[in-house]
Amino acid sequence: MIANMQNLSFTENYNVAAYITAYEDPEAVRLCVEAINSQSFPVQKILIVDNSHQKPISGLDGNNAIIKYCPENIGIALGLSWAITWAIEQDYDFLWAFDQDSIIETECLIKLLSIYKNHQKDNYLIGIIAPTAVDLRNNQIIEGAIFQRDRFVGCKASNEVQPYECDSPITSGSLISIRAAKTISPPIAELFIDGVDLDYGLRLVQKGFHNLIVPDAIMHHNFGNPIKAKFFSRELTVQKYSALRHYYICRNHTYLSIRYAQRWYSLTSCMRRMKYMIYSIVLIWLYDSEHKALKTWACILGTCHGLIGRLGKIW
Repeated sequence: MIANMQNLSFTENYNVAAYITAYEDPEAVRLCVEAINSQSFPVQKILIVDNSHQKPISGLDGNNAIIKYCPENIGIALGLSWAITWAIEQDYDFLWAFDQDSIIETECLIKLLSIYKNHQKDNYLIGIIAPTAVDLRNNQIIEGAIFQRDRFVGCKASNEVQPYECDSPITSGSLISIRAAKTISPPIAELFIDGVDLDYGLRLVQKGFHNLIVPDAIMHHNFGNPIKAKFFSRELTVQKYSALRHYYICRNHTYLSIRYAQRWYSLTSCMRRMKYMIYSIVLIWLYDSEHKALKTWACILGTCHGLIGRLGKIW
């Protein structure tokens, strides 16, 4: 699988727009924009939804950047929903979605488009094609997900060359086919910030589309706030989250797992989410030095709200 400048003839008629969710880090947004604009295949427009209240973006207006300021913080889900609707209205072929803390390599887009072109067939329709996301802080690959009976699990590449399927690539780096996006409803705004990719990707798959990850299209992405820890002799990478993030992770993943669980697996899905809640609380008390009680409550409350299907922005 080689995708380079010789594939331009296959992709030159595609119109691509990019989207960035921004929050309180204008320097990260600037670097993300620079990486998008450095692609060998041009991106026509970059839509930025800036949820910042204290550090709004400045200096990126004009050229190919469009900034929509939302200091009330509408979250990832509604921002992405707006962007998809905008891309449909503007008649783009693809929307390339990003979190602000992502940097793609220069040939990333041409590789994604080339693989899309080579795999797109009448009986094999692609919904999302995504790069391999790598967190350079710990050199770990951030996996996409597949849904198995009662839960989402990580999806590993079968080899280092061939694109491989998953149900849900992570949102950042996902090149969304607008043709596919027109067939399903936008991301669920009430999810706010977590699990948006899990739901949207899986709904595309259920509609008959395929979502691919390309091993040699690389994106550097900061995933959470990882810290190294030891449990007896075992080394762990523990994500240090805010209480708010713990709440949304527990709530949204619980809600989505139960929603998509196959028939009698709803009960085992509930049990797994309770187990995750307990595991998260144990890690908080062992390895987190801040706001232990509040984060514990966030895990409990989020799980309970996920079980009863209570969504929306909180706190």
